[in-house]
Amino acid sequence: MEKISIITVTYNSAQTLEQTIQSVLSQDYPNLEYIIVDGKSTDSTLTIIEKYRDKISHFVSEKDDGIYYAINKGINLATGDIIGVLHADDFYIKNDVLTGIAETFKMNEADAVYADLYYVDKNNTDKIIRTWKSGSFSPNKFLWGWMPPHPTFFVKKDCYTKYGVFNTTLHSAADYEMMLRLLYKHKIKAAYLPEFIVKMRVGGQSNASLNNRVKANNEDRMAWKLNEIKPYFFTLTLKPIRKLVQFLNH
Repeated sequence: MEKISIITVTYNSAQTLEQTIQSVLSQDYPNLEYIIVDGKSTDSTLTIIEKYRDKISHFVSEKDDGIYYAINKGINLATGDIIGVLHADDFYIKNDVLTGIAETFKMNEADAVYADLYYVDKNNTDKIIRTWKSGSFSPNKFLWGWMPPHPTFFVKKDCYTKYGVFNTTLHSAADYEMMLRLLYKHKIKAAYLPEFIVKMRVGGQSNASLNNRVKANNEDRMAWKLNEIKPYFFTLTLKPIRKLVQFLNH
């Protein structure tokens, strides 16, 4: 049975973190490693983490240069065969999420697996604001701005070892660039699990990051340039992108 490592990055995340931790620790998958990387929080984040310290495999709290530096730190600490990232604003919606992910890896002999995500109200997580249904994978979807939701994206660690981790020269587009590099440039084998597995709070840190990715057209262009790929998608007018951003923010 392959080991799954889950990384959660925190910084002053006391309002939402406990639900995130509980959703990971309640998973029925037995071979689980949980890693929390904290950016030297000054609220009660560390107190919450301490409540679960005996069930957390690796924990570090020190100043860093941002969320993607912290994720890379978590990847370096990870000893699992498969790595997933669950932000401190997000949580798994059922207890067998990781079991389903592991089965999808095995059945498809995949290098990466992704699924679907709910955006929910930040104060009432039972209230679904919108859905992110990824659909089956095709590399050419990247030419039209497609990407899977990052909190549902799981990757074999050896892919990070072979092709690199998050590019910290980017900010809002670092998750997009990583998936573009792995899935489109290096053509690792991806499989789609057609289930909603994560709830993401609208207005939270991870949601802000994803919305900023859509807004940051210059960083998206840079992601393609860094991978020496012609950005066909960006030869189209940016007006539809602006309309999409307006829609996402309502």
